[in-house]
Amino acid sequence: MSRNPSSTPDNRQRPRTNKGKGSPIRMARQPGTDGPRNPGGLQAFHLQHIERLIGKVLLFARPSDAVVSYYFRENNKLGHRDRGIIAEAIFAVLRRRVEFGQFAESGTGSATRRLGLLGLASTLGRDVLTPFLYPDEAEWLDRLTTIERSSLAPRVRANLPEWLYDDLVAHHGEPFTAAIGDAWLRPAPLDLRVNTAKLSREEALAELETAGIAAEPAPMAPAGIRLKGKPALNQLPLFINGGVEVQDEGSQLLCHLVAPKRGEMVVDFCAGAGGKTLALGMQMRSTGRLYAFDVSEKRLTNLKPRLARSGLSNVHPVLIDSERDAKVKRLAGKIDRVLVDAPCSGLGTLRRNPDLKWRQSPESIIELTAKQAAILEAAAKLVKGGGRVVYATCSVLEAENEAIVRDFLAKNENFRLVPAAEIFAEQKIEVPNLPAESGMLALYPHVHQTDGFFAAVLERTR
Repeated sequence: MSRNPSSTPDNRQRPRTNKGKGSPIRMARQPGTDGPRNPGGLQAFHLQHIERLIGKVLLFARPSDAVVSYYFRENNKLGHRDRGIIAEAIFAVLRRRVEFGQFAESGTGSATRRLGLLGLASTLGRDVLTPFLYPDEAEWLDRLTTIERSSLAPRVRANLPEWLYDDLVAHHGEPFTAAIGDAWLRPAPLDLRVNTAKLSREEALAELETAGIAAEPAPMAPAGIRLKGKPALNQLPLFINGGVEVQDEGSQLLCHLVAPKRGEMVVDFCAGAGGKTLALGMQMRSTGRLYAFDVSEKRLTNLKPRLARSGLSNVHPVLIDSERDAKVKRLAGKIDRVLVDAPCSGLGTLRRNPDLKWRQSPESIIELTAKQAAILEAAAKLVKGGGRVVYATCSVLEAENEAIVRDFLAKNENFRLVPAAEIFAEQKIEVPNLPAESGMLALYPHVHQTDGFFAAVLERTR
């Protein structure tokens, strides 16, 4: 029999909902938010688009944000509010795929519709769905609300693939894994870095307040600002004029570990679109020479408008074919500071990119660690005596982080590890829970409210 979920049958009664403490549907709403962004705005076509798009995203053939963006370009009549409802539900499913996948094994209808309903219930709330549910679907959702989330298996609550869950438990223990798994279900805050060559943090905060944007100083980074919400910044004069850049506070702290001085020769070895490059140039007060190396011409092209806004004059983008490029080799032994933001799994950014935990694998990590070790070896050849190379990733895996550094130090006796706490203390930056025993920096979303980052400062002895 044909069913039309956009209308409610005359004999349908409004299902009762159970919002018991700890229920999966209630807890599925992103922790730390103020509730649904668009209460009551759901329409039948939203469900249809979500069901269609989930099938494309779960193929994991491409990054999910790219799949979603392409879908919206194909369906360009969808308004900003419509795209927001659809995208939030899709990314809720990606964040909670293990949990929702287990729930979706019961119920009726297509698996993609069941997942879509769970995603919407977590972002807009269960009651908003009532007019669009068939009686059996309403009963199914209400039954799920009676399940205590604490009764679910630990890996299901963490919503992690088995290999990643086991790796984190082996190196950090179950309490850590449970805490970081929960943190990865929360949306990441939007952080800005003030270009202090143009204005002070206090002046930037005042401009944001005048524009009606709620913000506060970031807890650790001296030039950091944390916004209370996700306002559009593209038309903001403060952004257009290069007064602020979007940059996670953890990424800003990595640049302070590099600690470049005025007039030095510095290399950002894997510059990408240049967020860290611009931060380093600001610290250098646009003096000296700052090379931005990358193997992607597109990424370096994306750096150009940001560089123009910043007002920096000491940045030199350089396209290289690999870490063995002749442009790299001719700088051997001449550089004061090198930042190696190595290509990595990106698993520290799961609050922003939840699909990465499903697109990475033990095999891909093995490939990455071989590349990371090679890049670090090549970058280390650039620094002069007393110079430093900062190895960094946005990963939380021991194999990509501490293991790479330990192996490098074992092979290069003319390098020593400089404690991160020591460098931060020189700049009067307080970072809680620094692992003093290793001297390396490890940032975690559930501890520092940043993305997951790792860094180690390696100094060539004279």
